[in-house]
Amino acid sequence: MVAIQETIKGSNLSPEEYLTQEEKALTKHEYINGEVYEMAGASSAHVTISLNVASLLKAHLKGSNCRVFISDMKVRIDRLNVFYYPDVIVTCNEKDRELNYYKKAPQIIIEVLSESTESFDRGDKFADYRTIETLQEYVLISQTKKRVDLFTRKNCNSWELSSFSEGEKLTLNSINFTCSVLDLYEDIDVK
Repeated sequence: MVAIQETIKGSNLSPEEYLTQEEKALTKHEYINGEVYEMAGASSAHVTISLNVASLLKAHLKGSNCRVFISDMKVRIDRLNVFYYPDVIVTCNEKDRELNYYKKAPQIIIEVLSESTESFDRGDKFADYRTIETLQEYVLISQTKKRVDLFTRKNCNSWELSSFSEGEKLTLNSINFTCSVLDLYEDIDVK
């Protein structure tokens, strides 16, 4: 979502304990190696951008074996003992269909940047996401200016950055998807 707000009492939970608590929780929490963090709410621009990109991807992928999920679906990274709530994910992995509360093999992860989370999304969180073998593209969308950064996996340890702004088209090669950057910002006023 928007920000990891604070550590919650009862941290040092096992992944199973976390999942059990999260199913009943009134608010969302991310889980990082036993520590549980409450998620803050999102701005109107954040939610609108997330909805726009998810809608475009869902329409594009209709009839394919890929599925699009929004911010209520967790990504689990077993090797790091982590659960995150990305803003949008695309998974084309058959094994993910069997998982109801999290996905383990996303092909694309999209985060809408907030002032409070941008450094985490670009730094430690991206480092964690890079350990997911199926991940091909990581997209960061600004909500303060019309700018999109796309990180594309070139090999297991190399990622290439491409940036897009107003008047340009974003292409996600792993799913043969192209859209105008302006389409991501429909219904919001961003310079």
